[in-house]
Amino acid sequence: MRSLVTAGLVAAITAFTGAAHAQTWYVGGSAGYVFQNESDNSGATGAFTTGNGAPALPTGTPIAAGTPYGWTTEFEDGYSLSAEAGFYYESNFRSGIELVYSQADVDRHSGVNVAGTNIDGVDAAVLTGSATQLGATVGAVVADGRGDITNTAVFANAYYHFDFGTPVQPYIGAGIGFSQVDVTYAPSGVGIIDGDDTQFAYQFKAGAEWRVNDRWSVYGEYAYRATDDIDLDNRLFPGSLSIENQQSAVQVGARFRF
Repeated sequence: MRSLVTAGLVAAITAFTGAAHAQTWYVGGSAGYVFQNESDNSGATGAFTTGNGAPALPTGTPIAAGTPYGWTTEFEDGYSLSAEAGFYYESNFRSGIELVYSQADVDRHSGVNVAGTNIDGVDAAVLTGSATQLGATVGAVVADGRGDITNTAVFANAYYHFDFGTPVQPYIGAGIGFSQVDVTYAPSGVGIIDGDDTQFAYQFKAGAEWRVNDRWSVYGEYAYRATDDIDLDNRLFPGSLSIENQQSAVQVGARFRF
């Protein structure tokens, strides 16, 4: 996917910048509503011994390094803010550099599994190393979501506007760049993930722009954004975790031409 998106966008930018003659500077900004996709988190443990998850996993059960584990995280709806500067071209193309910030809170975690076995019904002490049972299952502890995911991304975007001779112009676009992704998972106040990772990012857009006058326009657009998986260390027990990061955003904004 990364190579396909990159190659397509580079080809589009090369084609229309080479053909474009007149160009007009613009700046713009938007605010929007984010729908963060759920993440099927997956990783591998380091070597450790369990706490008291009896009878399923008694105290001191050895877990070998490299044992696969994971769970599903669902997010609440969040928000995004963006700012962009670029050029309009005579050929109905537009290009811009965009800074995007988005944030969404964790709703809940579920389906905790180790070595392919679901342990939602096991006492949560199994993961903490405690020899004393906590009186709450893993599933109950992680269902209290807490935490969030934030993206701070920079994209190089290319757009094409469909000119029907009216003040309203539909358009499509795509962009590539990088995103710093901060993730906190702390179900029931238990810190599991707390860190950041910078990964390749891409987006696709579709929207419509209304020319209010020669300088100002307003617009609404849909954007699908994603990054490569976020790789972070587990702070509860030895291991690493890969977190999926995909979102859809509906946003409105304004642009000013110079």
